[in-house]
Amino acid sequence: MTTARIDEQAQTLIVSGTGPRPASASLEGPRARTGARITGGGRTWKATLPLRVSRWGGAVLPLPAGVYELAVDGIDVDGLEIPPTLTPGLRIEVHGARVIIAAPIAPIHETPVGLRTLEQRYASQIGAGENAVFFESFYGQTAGCNPRAIDRVLAERAPAVTRYWSVTDLSVEVPEGAIAVVEGGPDWWRARAESRLLIVNDWLRRRFVRKPGQIVLQTWHGTPLKRLALHRPGFDPRRMAAVIKESRRWDVLLAQNTYAARVLKKAYAFFGRPIWTEGYPRNDVLVSGDPAPVRSALGIRPEERVVLYAPTWRDDRDQMVDFVDPQRLAEQTDSVVLVRGHSRTIKPGRDQSGARVIDVTGYPETARLLLIADVLITDYSSVMFDFSVTGRPMFFLVPDLEHYRGELRGFYFDLDARAPGPLVHSQDELVAAMADPGVAEAYRQRYTAWQAQFNRRDDGEAADRVVSRILDQGWLTA
Repeated sequence: MTTARIDEQAQTLIVSGTGPRPASASLEGPRARTGARITGGGRTWKATLPLRVSRWGGAVLPLPAGVYELAVDGIDVDGLEIPPTLTPGLRIEVHGARVIIAAPIAPIHETPVGLRTLEQRYASQIGAGENAVFFESFYGQTAGCNPRAIDRVLAERAPAVTRYWSVTDLSVEVPEGAIAVVEGGPDWWRARAESRLLIVNDWLRRRFVRKPGQIVLQTWHGTPLKRLALHRPGFDPRRMAAVIKESRRWDVLLAQNTYAARVLKKAYAFFGRPIWTEGYPRNDVLVSGDPAPVRSALGIRPEERVVLYAPTWRDDRDQMVDFVDPQRLAEQTDSVVLVRGHSRTIKPGRDQSGARVIDVTGYPETARLLLIADVLITDYSSVMFDFSVTGRPMFFLVPDLEHYRGELRGFYFDLDARAPGPLVHSQDELVAAMADPGVAEAYRQRYTAWQAQFNRRDDGEAADRVVSRILDQGWLTA
């Protein structure tokens, strides 16, 4: 007989049975995997599976929300059943081999009545009464990008400020000293209402109600090559209304450079309000950061060459594009290949694996991956405007160039004419270009012109300038 239970105090799933001890047991999901400690043998055995793990050398945190597969070697687990159980870090339920892990929100708050109650309470709050910042990055899926870089400096210069981070679940590691608030829970609603300042890098989405005196700083998340918002192909009145409604919620918009400021201003109809062109705080680390701890956390030796593959998402698919075979690329280039999916492919995707292949889609900060990359392979992603701070080689793998440019999105400028690296259309072309010793010299002038236009303010001090402006405005009390 096989049974299962949750040890809430130890944060473990325990599967027990009689008979010979199984050789292994695991819990595997799209973005995380945990193995069991197996004890006993002979008459009874016990497999203890941790529900908290450490990734990338970081803190031990609950498993990411998602559907997991429970496997116990040689044991039929189909009869196991545990109803939804709320623990301090997550909510878990077991239905045979199918294990569902969710954010630790009481089920009552997810019912129509519970949700309506929280929304109404939030809407009626006076708000903006706390010397606090509410941070959100990519809808709470990470705690990174520009908001994290601003958080880092704000914590140093204004320690009296409370820092809340909106997260989808408690697997998202927030900066030291910050408070994680799970989206949809009572604490999340309260923090969003009471914080004087909201710093976000994407849309605030539904249900947002600005409180009197509350300020929203929209950092956005990249200099655009692809057309955005009102500039996207096709006339859609609903999209236009949504874009304008959203941009009216922002008080200040942050831009990496003057080009981005012009584009974002028009794409979001952000007229009559300030745009701060201060460089991108997330890129400060590319100027002054130490790559050694990042390499160590990822298990990469100092002498190993690192190739980062970081394509953008596609409007016509929910998972990362598969234009690269990372295992083969690692062999062809004698490199460690890092695979970085877009934030929109975190939930639906699954980590890739292979010898000398590391899927870093769930890694909290893209900039630290750029810091250790010797080479960047991308396509139409704004990461091109960040990596150019380093001056290192980049290659553009664009087999769907005509489809993307002509049908999906369109571009603000001709990438082929201005790219600071070669455009290639297959993995074989890519490998050949990477092996060509003349590439760097061939693109030197383009690279220099690119940096002059897009990276002039990426000098390692962007976050400090942004925090200075926030404090000078009196939005927070240091």
